[in-house]
Amino acid sequence: MKKNTLKLLAAAFIMSTTAVVFQSCSDNNDDEELIINPGTGTGIASDPSNFKGEIKSGENITLDATKLYKLTGSVIVRGGGTLTIPAGTRIEANGGTSAYIVVEQNAKIFANGTATNPVVFTSPNPTPGSWGGLVICGKAPINRGATATSEVGESIYGGTVANDNSGSLKFVRIEYAGAIFTGTKEFNGLSLFGVGNGTVIDNVSLVNGSDDGIEFFGGTVNVSNIVSIYNEDDAFDWTEGWNGTATNIYTKRRANGVGNRGIEADNNADNKDANPRSNPTIKNATFIGGTTGEADGLKLREGTYATIDNVVLSNWTTGINVEHDQSVAYFNGQNRITRVKFDNVTTPASVKATTGSATATLLPNTYTIDTNATGAGNGTASPTWAAGWAGIQ
Repeated sequence: MKKNTLKLLAAAFIMSTTAVVFQSCSDNNDDEELIINPGTGTGIASDPSNFKGEIKSGENITLDATKLYKLTGSVIVRGGGTLTIPAGTRIEANGGTSAYIVVEQNAKIFANGTATNPVVFTSPNPTPGSWGGLVICGKAPINRGATATSEVGESIYGGTVANDNSGSLKFVRIEYAGAIFTGTKEFNGLSLFGVGNGTVIDNVSLVNGSDDGIEFFGGTVNVSNIVSIYNEDDAFDWTEGWNGTATNIYTKRRANGVGNRGIEADNNADNKDANPRSNPTIKNATFIGGTTGEADGLKLREGTYATIDNVVLSNWTTGINVEHDQSVAYFNGQNRITRVKFDNVTTPASVKATTGSATATLLPNTYTIDTNATGAGNGTASPTWAAGWAGIQ
């Protein structure tokens, strides 16, 4: 009996010590619940109704797909930290543009949904600009300097690591994000600052944002199966020396004509010959627009280069608009844009010199026409790969 009593006392002491350890590691007031239910989230995920704060170096925070997370402020994943968002997780932002997620250099995000169970970032207030969007900062090259500071979150981005890895986004829908503060500070649905090609971005949808759907600020990241629809500015935007590939892009303006270009493409507005020069490969893309406002399907300017193939341009005043001497010299007559189908496009293409007042002469072979071009896969109709998860109506 004495031995059994000692064993019971020892077990009780161990349990008490364990409880103290749990309490000392927790930043919340629900310690007893954490002990009783070990599956409950830790750190900034411990209170789904108030999801905000920092994930520090060495912290690995995994959300619970059975819970609804309310993004009430900023979430910053610091270098060395990891945020994992399982398939089916829903995050609702209700903090305006003070609510956003930033993944800093050397940090990672893994938001991996499925076609039937996507990860969804949205808002209970279904209005564009209801929150600030998702920002990823990597260490891949940019042409704004050796490094720079992001518009959102003021985090460092850029470097020399072309294969930098910031994690993965798969089957993710981002809704009602974005905002325009000034001409140089804007929130997009998904902002990729110097993101490297070790990062996976596949099957991502940007819906009903108040600025651009997706924007690349330099970097080398490759993307595929991108939907950018009903956004109030450009659907697909790059600058600062992006060198990656984009395969399967479907974009569409709102029915009321709100929204700007299908693509807005820059190298560097301050130095059109800055290196590394923006020079992505765009393949299999459909851009559906409107004939009011900024009605260019593709606006290629500020010294950008690109290789563009198998494109459907529908319902634009100008299909392809090339501006500034460096971009005009690269595209004009050089067969860089191939297999284009124009549908209800008033002017297929135009070229304009840097001065703006001088219009260059559009040369043959600036683009080639293919009336059978499929674009994102289904002509002007939404592609089958976007069915269900992407929010296309």
